[in-house]
Amino acid sequence: MPSKKIVCLGGGSGYFTRALGDIAVTEGLAGSEITLYDIDMEKAEIMAQHGVRLAQESGLGMTVRASKTLADAVDGADFAVSSIGGAGASIGGVYGTAAHIQDILIPARYGIFQVVGDTGGPAGMMMGLRSIPIYINICREMEKRCPEVILMNHSNPMAVLCRAMEKYTDIKVIGVCHGVQGGIMRIANLLGVNPHELDCVWIGTNHYHWFTRIRHQGEDVYPEVRQKLAERQSPKGEMMTQNLSQIYGHTIVYPPDDHAFEFYPFTARLSDVEAVPYGFAEELKEKYAHLEKMAAVKLSEAEAKAQRQNQLKSFAEQLQNVKPPESPSDPLTGEGIGSLMEAIALGRRQVQIVNIANNSAVPNLPAYANLEMEAITDSCGVRGIYIGEAPMSLKGILEKRIAWQELVVDAGVKGDKNLALQALLLDEMAILPEKAEQMLSELLAASKDMLPAGLQ
Repeated sequence: MPSKKIVCLGGGSGYFTRALGDIAVTEGLAGSEITLYDIDMEKAEIMAQHGVRLAQESGLGMTVRASKTLADAVDGADFAVSSIGGAGASIGGVYGTAAHIQDILIPARYGIFQVVGDTGGPAGMMMGLRSIPIYINICREMEKRCPEVILMNHSNPMAVLCRAMEKYTDIKVIGVCHGVQGGIMRIANLLGVNPHELDCVWIGTNHYHWFTRIRHQGEDVYPEVRQKLAERQSPKGEMMTQNLSQIYGHTIVYPPDDHAFEFYPFTARLSDVEAVPYGFAEELKEKYAHLEKMAAVKLSEAEAKAQRQNQLKSFAEQLQNVKPPESPSDPLTGEGIGSLMEAIALGRRQVQIVNIANNSAVPNLPAYANLEMEAITDSCGVRGIYIGEAPMSLKGILEKRIAWQELVVDAGVKGDKNLALQALLLDEMAILPEKAEQMLSELLAASKDMLPAGLQ
């Protein structure tokens, strides 16, 4: 079996807690070298120790180490896996960072209320603008040191980052997520069947897609799915998506309202947070109050150092309790990162759920658009499977989202404030142009140390 070099970018990220385990038990990757690179070397070292233990317990002869330089980490790599928040070094992930707190709080003062803020809206845009230069720089290094590498991105905004790397670099990129898999599991549970017995087709971009076909052992069960969803009481957190699914006539694949809010104007241009619909008003009121308190905290250098050491200690202790999985995650019910690498490494054909360029899989959407779809693996990577045309209502919604993604990509690469403003005005959460321009200035100022020249 071929041994490979696998580099984990943002290697101290909590994502690698489970991703390293998935890789460590994948037999087709036996003997591989895994390097971890992170701007926070202490976190990378802790995660590397976790990886060493998982590799030893799996018994597949893998080696794991943290690398001090990007050049060393990527040199000769066959695969790269990325989990980079684009908000500076942090212990607990991107969502509690100073940068992302302002991504949420600043738009709220303009009547834009975001729940998650990582895929669309002003917060999704800002995450992209901070991350795009990081990814482009990494790809430039890989173009020199491992030009045939296949990079598997797990970070958000997924479609924006994958599109930026595909448009502006020569590196092969595959986006990996679990939203569609969760949607298929949901339908399987609703019908009381094994998810592997379902044949599902969907159309959309990351976090934002609809089922167009659902069959069980050859039988069309979509009418039954619609009926069951219509008859049940909407679960907490799915009121909006259930209503929209009935209106569209196509069930939303990834149903949490908190993510779906990013693609609709229903939490924008409201009088205040109390007016946020679908049961989120009280939750957001508490969340924003908590974020305001976090933003107001000013630690001394000694306090910040002590807090960091406690966080690192807790992080290390949590990892000690993590055991390797019994087998690699299933590509249909999980992210399948180990299985995906193994299939490519061995030239095995299998179906994976990935985020890649459309390339006419959906003929009436742009060929360059980054869509989440099924693809077939081989030794060269993945190739998308034909889906069919998007129904008109979904086509219109997606074309606008794809155009927004393209504006954010170009703004992040070129450092162009006007393109960023155009993205804000195209977004479903758009506000008056003069207000949007003022909000953009505040957002850019809050992240100025992490933005490319031209956006600072």
